[in-house]
Amino acid sequence: MDVRRVAQSAREASRRLGAASSSVRNEALLQMADALERRMAEILQENEEDLAQGRRKNLPASLLDRLLLDEHRIKSTAEGIRALVGLPDPVGEVIEGWRTAEGLAIEKRRVPFGVVAVIYESRPQITSDAAALCIKTGNAVILRGGTDSFRSNRIMAEILTGALIEAELPREAIQFIGSTDRSVLVDLLQLSDLIDLAIPRGGEMIQQFLAEHSRIPVIFAAGGNCHVFVDRSADLDQALSVVLNSKVQRPGVGSAAETLLVHRDVAASFLPRAVHDLRERGVRVYADEATREVLQPDEAGVLPATEQHFATEFLALEMAVRVVHSIEEALEHIARYGTGHSEAIVTRDLASARRFTDEVDAAAVYVNASTRFTDGAAFGLGAEIGISTQKLHARGPLAMRELTSTKYVVFGDGQVR
Repeated sequence: MDVRRVAQSAREASRRLGAASSSVRNEALLQMADALERRMAEILQENEEDLAQGRRKNLPASLLDRLLLDEHRIKSTAEGIRALVGLPDPVGEVIEGWRTAEGLAIEKRRVPFGVVAVIYESRPQITSDAAALCIKTGNAVILRGGTDSFRSNRIMAEILTGALIEAELPREAIQFIGSTDRSVLVDLLQLSDLIDLAIPRGGEMIQQFLAEHSRIPVIFAAGGNCHVFVDRSADLDQALSVVLNSKVQRPGVGSAAETLLVHRDVAASFLPRAVHDLRERGVRVYADEATREVLQPDEAGVLPATEQHFATEFLALEMAVRVVHSIEEALEHIARYGTGHSEAIVTRDLASARRFTDEVDAAAVYVNASTRFTDGAAFGLGAEIGISTQKLHARGPLAMRELTSTKYVVFGDGQVR
C-alpha cells in the first residue's frame, strides 16, 4: 500500500478543508450522522463478522464489549456528531490579542494541525469520533484501526467518506488504511513531512510501538490504572456508590477504577459492604492482608493481592483492594502505580480534598465523584478521540481545542526592527 500517496492526498485535502467555512464543515457533520443511521444495517452486519471472529479467537468479554456495535451505540455516535455542530468552532478563534510599544497589533489564533493520523485497536466508534472531530476542526484524518474491528472500521470509513462527497468537501479528508500489516504502519509513521500529529488509542503495546517507530509528533491517548481512595471522613454510602460505579459501570474502559484504597479507620465498617457488593456484581477481588483480616470469614473467596495486581490495568471485572494508614500512604501508592489518567478521593474533609487534588499527578482528579466521568462528552467538550495522560501538547480529553494548534497574526504599519 502506497501510504505516501495516501498522506499526500490527505495533505492536499487538509488545505481545502481548513479553508472551508464553519457552516460547510457543520453540514458535513450532519451528513455524516445521517449516513451512519441510514446505513446502520450494513454496519451491524460487518460488526457481527468482527464479533464472530473475536469469539473464534476467544477474546475476553471486556474486549468483545469494546468491539460491539448495536443500534443504541450507533445512534449515540450519530447524536454525538450532531452535538459537535452546536459547539463553537475553535478554528480561527482569537485566544488573546494586544498591541506592543512599537505599535504592532498581535493576535494569537487557533488553527488546524493539518493532517492527523489516528492509530487504534478494538473500538470501532473511534472511526467516527476521530473523523467527526477532525472535520469539525479543519483537519484531514488518516485512520488505521486494528485487526479485530477491521470490517466495522472499513464500512464506517466508507460511509463517512461518502457523506463528505455529499457535502462537497474533499473525500480525501478521511483516509482509511486498508491494511493491518505492521510494516505499513511503520511506513506511515515515517511521514513527518506530510503528517502533523499521530494519536495512538490503545494499550501499552501500541503505545510502545509508536514510541519506538514514529518520526511524527505523538499524543498518547493511553489507558489508565485508576484508583478510588476512601478517606477516614468519607460518607460511606456515597463512597460505596462511587466505588461501584467507577468499577462496574463499564469495566473495559480506561477510566474504570482498578484499585480501591481504604483508610484503616473506616476499613472495618466499609470493606465488608464494598467487597460484598463488588463480588455480587461479578468482580473478582484481590486484597492485601489487612483487608482479608477485616473480611474473614465472610469473604473466603477473596484472593491475595500481589505487586502485579496493584500494577495492572485489568479492563475487566477485577479489582485490587488495599488498606492504607493515612492519606500520605494513599498518595504514595497512587504515585507509584497510577498512570496519570483519573484518580478519585471520597472525603468530607476539605483539607484532605485539597491535598489530594494538589498532589495527585493525573489528567483528571475527582472529589466525591466517579472516575467514569473522564470523557469529552461528560465534560461538555463534545466527542473525544481519547484521554491524554501526557503533558505536551494536551492532557485529558482530546476534544476539539486539543486538535488545534496556534499561530500569531501580526499587523503593522510599515514597522521595521
